[in-house]
Amino acid sequence: MANHNDETGTTRSLAGRTLLSAAVAAAALCAAAGVVVAATPKNALVMAWNVDAISTFDPAQVGEVVTNEILQNTCDTLVDFDPADERKVIPSFAERWDVSPDRKEITFHLRKNAKFPSGNAVSAEDVAWSLHRVVKLNFGNAATLTEYGFTKDNVEQSIVATGADTLVLKLDKPYPTTLVLQAIAANRVSMVMDKKTLMANEQGGDLGNKYLTTRTACVGPYKLTRWNAGESIVLEANDGYWGKAPGLKRVLIRHVAEPGTQRLLLSQGDVDVARDLTPEDLRDLEASKDVSIVKVLRPQLFYWGFNVADGPFSKEKVRLAMRYLVDYDGLAKTVMTYLGVPRASFAQLGAVGALDEKEGQPFKLDLDKAKQLLAEAGYPNGFEATMIFGTLPHANPIAQSVQQNAAKVGVKLSLERMANAQLFSKVRGREYQSAMLAWQTGVPDAHGNASRLVFNPDNRLEAKQTQYPSWRSAYQDIALNKQIDEALLEADPSRRDALYAGIQKDVMAKGPMAFMFQMNSVAGVRKDLKSWTWNGFRTYYERAAK
Repeated sequence: MANHNDETGTTRSLAGRTLLSAAVAAAALCAAAGVVVAATPKNALVMAWNVDAISTFDPAQVGEVVTNEILQNTCDTLVDFDPADERKVIPSFAERWDVSPDRKEITFHLRKNAKFPSGNAVSAEDVAWSLHRVVKLNFGNAATLTEYGFTKDNVEQSIVATGADTLVLKLDKPYPTTLVLQAIAANRVSMVMDKKTLMANEQGGDLGNKYLTTRTACVGPYKLTRWNAGESIVLEANDGYWGKAPGLKRVLIRHVAEPGTQRLLLSQGDVDVARDLTPEDLRDLEASKDVSIVKVLRPQLFYWGFNVADGPFSKEKVRLAMRYLVDYDGLAKTVMTYLGVPRASFAQLGAVGALDEKEGQPFKLDLDKAKQLLAEAGYPNGFEATMIFGTLPHANPIAQSVQQNAAKVGVKLSLERMANAQLFSKVRGREYQSAMLAWQTGVPDAHGNASRLVFNPDNRLEAKQTQYPSWRSAYQDIALNKQIDEALLEADPSRRDALYAGIQKDVMAKGPMAFMFQMNSVAGVRKDLKSWTWNGFRTYYERAAK
């Protein structure tokens, strides 16, 4: 489903860097971009953000929130999410579209006379090829298309350039049109790639994948001009862009791992935006005359996931017991202040088909209930297990809270913190017992998360369905798979909602993940930066101004 991402966040591994070194780095970065250091440049958006998880800029392969946001600002998709209403889509590289009466064919009418930064003209053939290559490369993001019936065998006949500026999607079923637009046309898989450039740099039939490890080759308001891993990213406005020119010429993203350093840089005016502030930082900055705290609820869930292949977590009642070890209320008032709201359902608040706040959060800390369920599962004295987690600032205190509660019912959890890239590698390889991490869907519909967090098309280890957290958990429920398929195609909205309600309740009782919080996007923004614009699905760099 669209824009499914693993989240990344703040790491302490570079905490020893001094503020002086951060300022020197900022000066070097601005100098490299040809701007004068005096607070932040008038023509640039400067951000402090943890960007340690970036490993590629290939839309076919990207699976992290940070990289996805950068791509959304450098690579146009066919349609976009309306900044004012994320449940609506608006034209982007497709200026309009037509839908056949049976809902099985969508014709996109594309922008004319657009050019890539390379100077190559953009055609419908580039767009079709961009979608084809996602399926052919068969990285995790291929699932965004294969779940709608596109395969290596049929994709060239099902996604067709019928003219220089016309693209047709031929669907195998009458999926809800709005969902297809959100899931595919607004997704990174439809990003318009420069076929000529990528094929000229192809290595061993990789369709330009290695070339995109360190660069972009697409049409969008900005272009990537530099990425120094673990240091900085520089975006420059694309002078030949078909659309409205961005408000600021440059975007400078500083990799700053330590929240305290981000806060100091923001307070001193060395950056315009800080993206990884702690609740304490946010609380203190609320009194600042120079900084605003901005937040928006996003379709991201922070959860404790279990590998159900064997061991205690293979038992449904053990997994249910774990939910009663989470102090939702206590954490919401402390660690998660500003950062998120309690949420135990896989369908995020704001999504079509989602349970309301009360029904979607039936759990509370209850050690007696947890103890009872463990005894019923055959573990009256508890068990030992490991939990891995990454560098999100809230992950460590939440993990420690759960560890302390678990110990009270005989469950000994060994905690291991690691870099995000290592965490994702282990989880995607099923090399874990339990893990805390986040997952973000890209559509405001219950199917978005149902299709990944519950549905599992092939549970075999060799299937490597790495973009399905259900597969990562070795969890497959054939009955739930069928219910999800039924709900997807249900034309009656009230019946569709009822189907999703039943699925959500089943998953809360026996699913492979204990969902804990739905996250906010939160940032500290200098008040001299105007028009910082975002919603749950997009951050719009081009709208920022000074």
